[in-house]
Order: sequence, then structure tokens, then C-alpha cells
Amino acid sequence: MYFPTSAARRLATIPALPNIPPEPVLAICPSPRKTLFCSITRSGVSVWRVRPPAVLAFLSRTPTSIIDHGENKQPHWSPDGQRIVIQTTGSYLVLIDVTYSEETVYQIPKLPSNDYLAGPGEGFLLNAVHLHFEGVIQIEGGLVSLSPRRQYILFSTRNPPAVQRIPWPSEEDSEREYDPEPINHHVHGSWLLEEEDFSWLIETEVVVSNILFSRSTGVETWITSDGRAYVVRLAEPPSPLDVSESNDGQPPFSPSKNPADRPSSESQQNTFYWEGTCIHDFDMPRWVQKQRRVDPDEPLHERERKAYIDPNSAVAVAINGKFSLIAVGTLSFPSEEDTAPTPKIIEIPITPNKSTGRVCSMEWSSDGYVLAVGWQNGWGIFSSSGRCLVAGFGVEEHVDAKRYGSLGVLLMLLTHFLAAFRIFSCMEFKGSQLDDRALVYRGADQPDMSVINPESDVWQHIKIPQSYLAKNWPIRYSSLSSDGRLIAIAGRWGLVHYSASSGRWKMFADEDQEQAFSVKGGLLWFHHVLIAAVEVAKSYQIRLYSRDTELSNRNVLHREILSAPVVILSLVDNSLLVYTADNMLHHYLIVPTAETIKLHLCGTISFQGIIAVPSAVRMLSWMIPTAQKHLGDPVDDLTVATVLMVVGGQLVLLRPRKSAEQEVKYDMQIFADHIEFCWIHLRGIRALENSLWAFDGKGIRVWLNALSIEHSSNGHHESVKESVTIPVDFYPLSVLMDKGVIIGAEHEISTRSNLPFALFRHGTSSTLFLQHILHCHLEAGHLREAIVFASNYQHLVYFSHSLEMLLHTVVESEPSPDSPSENADKLLSTVVEFLDHFDGALDVVVGCVRKTEMSRWPRLFNIVGNPKALFETCLSSGRLKTAGSYLIVLHGLEQLEDDSTDAPIQYTPEGAVSISYSALFSSPLSLGASIEQAFGSHPNSLGIIVVRDLPPAYALYRERLLKLAYQFANLDEATREKYTDPASRYSFGWSHGKEIMNGKPDTLKGSYYANPIVDVPSVSAEDRSSYPEYYGANIWPAPDEKGIEGFEEAFKNLGSFIFKVGCQLAVACQPFALSQLSDSTVSLPKLIEKSQTSKARLLHYFPASLDALPKEDEPVDSWCGFHLDHSLLTGLCSAMYLLKDESKPEPTAIPSPSPQSGLYIRTRGGELTKVAIPTDCLAFQTGEALEVATGGKLRATPHCVRVGPSENSDKISRETFAFFMQPDTDQALSPAMTFGQFSKRVFDDHYGSEGSM
Repeated sequence: MYFPTSAARRLATIPALPNIPPEPVLAICPSPRKTLFCSITRSGVSVWRVRPPAVLAFLSRTPTSIIDHGENKQPHWSPDGQRIVIQTTGSYLVLIDVTYSEETVYQIPKLPSNDYLAGPGEGFLLNAVHLHFEGVIQIEGGLVSLSPRRQYILFSTRNPPAVQRIPWPSEEDSEREYDPEPINHHVHGSWLLEEEDFSWLIETEVVVSNILFSRSTGVETWITSDGRAYVVRLAEPPSPLDVSESNDGQPPFSPSKNPADRPSSESQQNTFYWEGTCIHDFDMPRWVQKQRRVDPDEPLHERERKAYIDPNSAVAVAINGKFSLIAVGTLSFPSEEDTAPTPKIIEIPITPNKSTGRVCSMEWSSDGYVLAVGWQNGWGIFSSSGRCLVAGFGVEEHVDAKRYGSLGVLLMLLTHFLAAFRIFSCMEFKGSQLDDRALVYRGADQPDMSVINPESDVWQHIKIPQSYLAKNWPIRYSSLSSDGRLIAIAGRWGLVHYSASSGRWKMFADEDQEQAFSVKGGLLWFHHVLIAAVEVAKSYQIRLYSRDTELSNRNVLHREILSAPVVILSLVDNSLLVYTADNMLHHYLIVPTAETIKLHLCGTISFQGIIAVPSAVRMLSWMIPTAQKHLGDPVDDLTVATVLMVVGGQLVLLRPRKSAEQEVKYDMQIFADHIEFCWIHLRGIRALENSLWAFDGKGIRVWLNALSIEHSSNGHHESVKESVTIPVDFYPLSVLMDKGVIIGAEHEISTRSNLPFALFRHGTSSTLFLQHILHCHLEAGHLREAIVFASNYQHLVYFSHSLEMLLHTVVESEPSPDSPSENADKLLSTVVEFLDHFDGALDVVVGCVRKTEMSRWPRLFNIVGNPKALFETCLSSGRLKTAGSYLIVLHGLEQLEDDSTDAPIQYTPEGAVSISYSALFSSPLSLGASIEQAFGSHPNSLGIIVVRDLPPAYALYRERLLKLAYQFANLDEATREKYTDPASRYSFGWSHGKEIMNGKPDTLKGSYYANPIVDVPSVSAEDRSSYPEYYGANIWPAPDEKGIEGFEEAFKNLGSFIFKVGCQLAVACQPFALSQLSDSTVSLPKLIEKSQTSKARLLHYFPASLDALPKEDEPVDSWCGFHLDHSLLTGLCSAMYLLKDESKPEPTAIPSPSPQSGLYIRTRGGELTKVAIPTDCLAFQTGEALEVATGGKLRATPHCVRVGPSENSDKISRETFAFFMQPDTDQALSPAMTFGQFSKRVFDDHYGSEGSM
């Protein structure tokens, strides 16, 4: 993995020629071999060397050329590196011929080696590059994007929308190396983006805005102007002969590599056609779909309206063949790592004062392990699973799409990176590498406390020979022996190795021998013998070198010739596993003899039909059954071993089985996806043998005995649930099994006020894993296994600390939803029983107590025992320090008993429970008795609670908004209808006569709905489409709407106040609700605080005619039927009655016009009760969602509103405000229902189904 070190390097952009004004760099582009890159300004182009970064050539265009053909816009290299094609702003292509010379550009004085040493990759001469203007090609129809290929230039145009290709101006047929790009003869081609030819395009009225081709994978991608991304290929209709033949070996969208499969003349060009599939799609809002499309590239003065650009629109695509990933960058949303069909959104660090802006550029590193992302306002490096390794914002004023690029392990912004040795084993000694040195972790050699102390110096720096790095940078392979004493390094050519015992590096004395081979496939140490997979003159070998002899071809201990390149090597005991590119696994035994060490081939097996892409295999190991390990012949290991591989991002197990013909076949079992690397522990800590440890970017997933996991019998490739998940907030490098510690690294940024740049460095982090493994055993009831496991670590000085963390986790965790109290107490009892097997149990308990909330102490001591008895035990055994800690705990328990006394219950005149605002915020847990009386299930509970003594601001908020409700309801109907939202079933904005009450439309009141906390919920497009009633955007009256000025502000002021009080009431309800909730892991305050579905309703009851008013003998709910809120809690304001007097411009607030008017509720016992809410108070009642969540233990409050007959009833309106606090739609209320599903049913009841709208 990669971490930044040192500081960013700023490359000079001084004009290369005299009398040329300085111009900013517009874009950079690497050459095909990534050894050079070119940069362009408005009128010039420069060619740079990567190492050292120096300008080799510069070409300036003339002012006439700039005027006639346009300014430079984007550079491209031809695949053979012989041309640079510059796209201009005037729809022209400027062709520049690139020739290479043996002469040097700079005259470097000869300096003795002791005065000057070339840096990594800087040992070669700076050979000259010559740039010559070759010509200009005019592109008719408006050039949009281009992609140079070996035989032609492929480009797209805007008018007409088309994809075209033209041959290079000159052609030279010569032998060339294998190229994944298909051989196409030099013909012109043009394909209009029409529906009959491009039926696979989701939207055909588009332009191909970006053409991308990955030469390493042969995959071509298009980004269209509507923001969608496609994988495409150029194909031709199969001939009758082709149809009759099988073509199973060719993957979809893989270009044919047979020259006969392509037409050879221009007359045949129309037989070619484009195939494609969409890899990035999104749903446009409905209001956009119904409008005429506007081309985003259309000039502003020619548009009738502004174009809508979806924030999900793709702007960049990067292909990762190593991990089988496609990264898609979007306008204003995080990047997606797409392993079709399910994309994974990667998290982008949120900066406090600046947004990231759109994704401008993305590129994977050459090994596929990290993704470099450039935004408008910053940059970031992400691992293959989406973990952010480092990000920078504000260092550069602007990171342009065209100025950002990564060249293998070199970034133009950061040139120094720390890379971890990719050795997949649980080693005590872990290595990392910088550009010029190796870092070896020596924490395992140090005392226990040094391992977990972040200030300890645990890294040994070992400089790599500069003479080797100068010509063989970058480092491609590195290996560290199991004892941490031997290091091997391999760059572009040859290899070197180091011994910590002697402190010396060994290199090839003969440089020709060093430069004759390159390591391809890996390095491994077997004791003092180095095993290297190498490529020599197009042949492939495994070589064995001894550390004790000089590096020379004559000292090679053994050579094993292979028929295919090695993909990966793995060493298990004395078995060498070799996986090659022809999909074969070779098993060798390392056999020492009297004079040398040899490899003995035991067997070979093919994975054809199992592993589709051999190059995607990144980790290899196996597990041998115990019987075979102790009694069997090692030669037979291959036939019984369970093979472990990481293929792309999938962790898979291949289980052997013998067919009737005694042929070994493998069944694949997928353990997990998005795995970056894994370890396997084969021996050492017996309780962890055959355990599998994998890192997925978020945490370490552990399968305690991978061999014992049974294979799924249904044939589906389902992920296997891990035994333990260990969260980590750093990047793990290794697991120190004997110390119970996971070590890792994280970057640190240092800035100084007197320096104009930031310094990057890496720090060491660690975390304990003991408590997680113990928790797994104890939760499963495996007490004996837990004791055996813990006994391996009880000698560690931090063992008691691990037990404290275990006990604290269990005490702080919420009970299980299946059996809330029984399961929790059973686990806690098991943990306490486990602790009793160790001498430090009393210290562990008191240490845990002092780190735990006091409210949880009684539950712990109910299991552990009386703290006074524990105190006396400490005194009798002479543990005075521990006894002192228990004394402090006893004092705290006395205070807890004093503070836990509930406040006395108070009532309103109607019998509703009343609590004070100050008590609610200062000591909410003291209101338990009041909460239980108000919301409990005994017959006289009303299901409503009144909060009194509110701050004066509440009365002002209430009066202002309720009067605005009257003003809005009296606007003309056309104005009111402007603020309706039928798509949300009138759940945002104005609603009148849409709700069904007592079986008929409710026209007696009008409502205005909005979310006063969140204007636009940040949810996925799918959630927004599925639940428009909750996740729509607020609709607010125009600020200058006459008569209701300040409506939005007043609505939000009152809503925010009620929300704050409601959240605090949820805190007071939590201890009571916890015992009632079906899912006791749910926190009622968090459900409300984090929800984006909260909804407030401003109500206006229209003045009723005398005929419409209910009669004395009619049921109380005849005017407005009894109903239940479908929220968790509902906040209610007292109603305001307004009398319209024709002689006055404004209505007059009056008391309730009738003793029968007001809010009616039914108690838990079914009694009808009228509840009056004082004007300076708030009321809260329970909703139906809480009833479902508690399995009916807390019931919703049935209520209705009645307006009694009175004088001037036809001139009196009623205004009020209700705030519905409810969870997000994906929150499970019960095992069978989420809140979203529940609310859909409620909406269908009250508004009719969506189809009837």
C-alpha cells in the first residue's frame, strides 16, 4: 500500500525559449512507456523526462498557427510514442513528430562518485528528443474527443453526433510486439449516433464526450454528454461460418485478435459496428424527463433555458485490470468503484471549509492497488476497496483535469511514497519501502509496551545501494525473511539482497548479468536461500540464490524452466507454490542436498474454468488437513490441500474433491468481496491455527478456522460470514500473533507557518485483537476455548487491559433484540466467569467500572457481586491499591442512589402529565416516573405529555407562524396551488382536500408540509424515487409573496425549537423505551436526530358553516375522525383561534369559542378525554411507528379535533402546528417491516394508492 512521504515537488515552468511570455501549463500526458511526459501551454509543448524531471525538448507554435487553428487544448501520444497529437480549441489536430537521439541534451560535468551520486532512476543520460511540426488535420463538425490508435485516430464530433476514424498521414508496416488493441486496416470510418445503429445507448441524442482506451486491458470506454458511461468495442457481423463455430473462449466485449476477422478495404468499412453496455446509469428527475433536452455544450445565447446537469453524471473513468474494477468519477458525488452490476460508493473526506468539486481526473497505479483522484479543489489517494489513504485540499489553488496524472508509482503532485512489502503472511517482521530505502519493523524484538506505544522508534532504515537504484528504479518486488534479517529488492533489472547480520548488500559484480534478466512473479526467502521468478530472453525460470555466495550466474543453486510467466509465488513450510499465467498451479518441494538445494516438482493442476483471468490472482496459499500434515506424504499435498486465493477483490477457497475417475476437481467458495490483502496463520498460537485474516478497507475480518467451514450445498457463491470483525482506523500491515497486536501505518501531515508547503510522513499505529477473539468465543458459549486462547497471552503486560476492554464492551453494548435481558445478562455472566480464571480479575472489574457510565454500574455489580464484598476481598488479600479503587466506586454508587430519585409527577388540570423545560434539559433521566405515567400502558395513561416553562422565544415563534398560516390560507386559490407537490402525494407544500378522513376527502382544513430541519435530504436517487413523501425537497413561498413575507423563516424557527425539545424528550424516554423496543440496539434519540424524514404540518381549519358543524348528539369524531399519527413522537402547539372582523384589516385572536372545541384523545383504558394545551406549553404524544417498533407495548395515541358550535362560528378559523418526528425509511420497526414500508401503507389509506393519484 502507498502512503505519502517528504514534500510535493513543484516543477519549474519557465519559458524554454527567450522572448516568450510565461504561460500556465494546461495539461500533461504520459508517454506509452511512462518514461516521458509532455505538457502543453496555450502555444507550446514540452517533453519531460520522468526521472530526473527535466525538459528534453520544447516546440512553440507560431502566432499565425494559433490564430488559424486555435490554441492548444489537450495532448495525446500515439501508441508507438512517435507522435504527439494536440487537440486545439478550433477543432484541429496538430501533429508533432517525435524522434529520439543518442546525443545528450545537457552537458553534465564528470564528477567523482564520492562527490555525486545519481538519484533513483537518474542513472541514465538525458538523451535528446526532437520535435518537428508534421501537419494539421481539420475536423469537420466540431471535434469533441479523440483517442490515437496504432493504425488510425479515433475521434468524436458534435455536429453531427458521430464517431469517426482516419488513418495516420503516413504508414509504416513493421514488426511489433503484441498489442492488446485489435489490428484494423487503415480505412476511414464514420458512425452516426442513430438509434438503429446504437440501440444499446440509453439516450441516443447525445455526443461522445470522452473516448478512453486502456492498453493494459484492451477495454474501451465512452462517456456520453448525458453523463452515462459505456464499455464498447468495434465489431463486425459474424459470417455464417463464424455462427456455426463456438467462440466460448472469447470474453464479451474483448476485441478479436485475428487479422482475418477485420475487413481489409474501405468498401468493407460499413460491416463494422459498435457494441456496448452501460456501466454507469442513473435516473433523471421526472420533471427533467418531461422537458425538451438541452445539449450542455450548446452556447448559452442559443438556449431557451438552462440545461439540467445531473450531479451523478460521469466525467472520468479508470480501468483496473488487476482487481477487475472500473472507477467512475462524477460531477459532485463520490467516485464509484464498479464491479458490475453493483457499484460501491467510496467515501470522500469532507473538508470543513471547501467542497471537493467535480472529479477531474482519475488513474490507477500500475499495480492496481491505489486510485489517484483529482477534484477541482484537491486530490486524494484511495485503496482498491475505497479507503482514503490521504487527501489534500487547499494546498494547490486548483487541480485541473488536464494537469493531474499518475505515472506508475510517481504522482506529479507527490513524488515520494511509502509502499508496504506485499508479503501475505502473519510475520513478526514487516517491511516497507521508500524510493531509496527499506524500512523493517523491529517492534517484535522490543518489550511489549514498545509494540503498542506510538512514540516508540520501531522502524529500521536500510539504504538501498544508490548505484543499483540509479538504473533500475522503480522497485517492483521486495521480500523480507521470516526472521527479519534478510531483505531482497528487485527493480527493472536484476536484484540485490541484504543481511542485517553483516550490514552489507550484495550485488552482481557483472553488470551485464544483472541487466540480462528481470524479476517477474515475486521473491521469497527460504532460510538463507532466495527464490526468484525471473524472465530471461523471453524464457521464464525460477532461480535459487544463496545469501552466502556472491551474486553471479555461476552461483545459481538451481534453475527451474517454466513454459509461462509466473504470476505469484508462495511458500508454505518447505512447499513452494507457483501459479503461472497459463492458469496452472505447480507444487514444488524444496529439497536440501549435501551440496545444494533443489526444487522437486510434486504435481501440477489446472484451474481452467475456475479462474477466468490468471493475472488477477494476487495472493496464494493453502491449508493442509491435520492428518495429511502429520502422517501423509508431502508429495500428495496438492490433491488434499484447500487452496486459498485472492482473485481481483474476492477472497476464495478452492476445496478439492475426487471424481469417480480419481481426478481432483475444485469447488469454489467465495469468502468475501473487496479484499485488499489477507494473512493466514498456519502454526504458532494453536487456538488460531488455520485462521484467516482479511482486510476489506474498513476492518479486519477473521475466520477462526477456515478449514472447518462447510461448503454451501446450494451451489450459490455466497459470502461466508466471518467469525470476528475488528475495526481499525489505520491501514494494517501485519498481525503479531504472539503479542496479540495488529500493527499498521497512517500518514501524518506537518505544516509550518514559515514554509509554503506541507510535509508528509508516516506514523505507526497498533490495536489489540485479543478482546475481539475472546468476545467471539464467549458469545458462542465456548468458555474453555476462550480460556485456552487467553492463556497464550497472560504473560503480556497489557493482558489485563485487553480484559478490561472486553468487559467494557459487553457492559456498554445494548442487549440483543431476540432476548433483550436474558442474552445480555448471560453473556455478561459468562465473561465474569471467564475473568475468574485469571489472577487479575478484581483489577479488571474495577478498571472497567471506572471507564463505564455510572448508570450501568448496577447491572454490572448484579453479576459480579456486591462491591463492598469485593472491597473487603482486596483488603484481606493485601491488594491495597485495588481496594482504594473500589472505595472510589463505592462512593460513586452512593451518589448514584441519591441522584436516581425520580422527580415528583405533576399534572395539568385535565390530568395530562406535565414536566418542566429546565428539568428536561438538566436531568432528563430523573423524569422516568413521569415518562412511564404519560406513555405507559396502564388504563389512565393519556399517551401525551406537556412541557411547561418554555423560554419566551417560543411564544413569539408560535404567534408569528400561526398568523402566517391564516394569511396563506386566505390567498387566492391560484396562488396557493403554485406551492403544491402532487408527486409527493401532497406531502410537501400546500394540501387541501387531498387527505381521506372518515371515508371522504377532508376539505375542512388545509395543511402546509415541510421539513424544517433538512431542506434537501442527502439520500440516493433510488430512495428519493421510492419515498417522495419524505425525501423530496421543501417548497417555500417566494420571499416577496405579498402577505406572507418571512413564511420560511417563521416555519423553520418554530420547527427547530420543537425539534430540539423533542430530541431531549427522546433522551428522557430512552431508558423506558429500551425495555420495550423490539430492537433494543436502537437509540431513540439517534433515530430522531439523524433522521431526514422529519415533517412539520402547519394547519388551518377553515371557518365552518353553521350547517356543517357537528350537532350535540353526534359522535365527538364526526367532524374530524379519530386517527393515529404514524410518527415516533409528535410535537403539538396549542391552537390559535382567529375571528375575522370585516371592519378590521387583521383577524383577532380569541379564546376557544366553545367549551367543546379542542383536542380529544382516548386513554389507554379507552376513556374519552379533552386535553387543553396552554399557550406557553408544548405537548408530545406517541405515534404509530413507536407502537409497531415496541410490538404494541407502547401504543399510539388516538386523537381527533372537534369544533363546537358557537356564535360567529362561520368567521372563526383554527390554526395550529404539529411536528412529526420519525425514523428514516430503512429503519426496521419490526423484523418484517421498515418504516418506509409501514408509511407507504398509511399513505395509501389516507391518500389512495399512487396509481390512483
